[in-house]
Amino acid sequence: MTSLKAFRIHQDDTGYRSGLETMDTDALSAGEVLVKVEWSSVNYKDALAGTGKGKILRRFPLNGGIDVAGTVVASTAASFREGDKVLCTGSGLSETRDGGYGEYVRLPAEWTIPLPAGLTAREAMILGTAGFTAALSLLRMLDNRQSPGHGPIAVTGATGGVGMLAIDIFTRAGFTVHAISGKADRFDTLRTVGAAECIDRHSLSFSGKPMDSARFGGALDNVGGGMLAGLLPLIAPYGNVAICGLAGSPELPTTVMPFIIRGVSLLGIASAGTSRDLRDEIWRRLASDWKPAHLATICTREIDLPTLPSVFDTMLKGESFGRTVVRIAD
Repeated sequence: MTSLKAFRIHQDDTGYRSGLETMDTDALSAGEVLVKVEWSSVNYKDALAGTGKGKILRRFPLNGGIDVAGTVVASTAASFREGDKVLCTGSGLSETRDGGYGEYVRLPAEWTIPLPAGLTAREAMILGTAGFTAALSLLRMLDNRQSPGHGPIAVTGATGGVGMLAIDIFTRAGFTVHAISGKADRFDTLRTVGAAECIDRHSLSFSGKPMDSARFGGALDNVGGGMLAGLLPLIAPYGNVAICGLAGSPELPTTVMPFIIRGVSLLGIASAGTSRDLRDEIWRRLASDWKPAHLATICTREIDLPTLPSVFDTMLKGESFGRTVVRIAD
């Protein structure tokens, strides 16, 4: 049994609360692989969970953090041994089991991914769920025959973690990317990470027609609501729109016209429950041909566990930019 510090989330008779606590490894969720945590990250889902402004956790108490990377210190699974570098994203972390915001985490072997050659633990957490989501979107679009020949890919919410990583990843895969964001002061950075064109969402107007002139070959949408509804009539025939967020709204006020006239496909991206074979494939690609070329630019902040609450507040106000990694180990 080892003592550890963790950012732990409670909901009980005294209400919803979270903060740093000391606990023992024996109290961690069950799993075959005990990992000494080195790095984690901050995602929108983490901010919702840590503040109680979203119903993320399904049981209490739990340590927050849906991403984790570190070193195996004990394992009862034959596939892992002491000293192995590993990572895990989603897979119930900070939902049904303790997550990465602690000095140790215990993981099921089924969802523990060996850190692929070509990535450090810190780089893996700059990517984290955000990079995994962007790469899963690309993989699903390619499986549905998306090609650069369809035209540029629109990326909404482009200054967020998923958006910036998607720009870099899709560009690496040979696509032209047009970034859509309300933060015009960040356009130079978006161009640095690969955006061929930057579009101010405040000046972007949609005709309201169920069909309009095709402008984009496809899209990755983090916003939902009116943004997604406005993009659909602008997608070229047989283009794909991957939807992975609802920063604007969970509603979708649209018609079937883009789907039945142009054959547009709307692809749902649910990264948390992705099967193991897809996880292995995506992390292999993220460590090789899809590895973003601008991780140092996309990682805009490095923090420690005590700083988490202030980052949550910034993120929920829509003021975050790029990716934030959490340094757990000294």
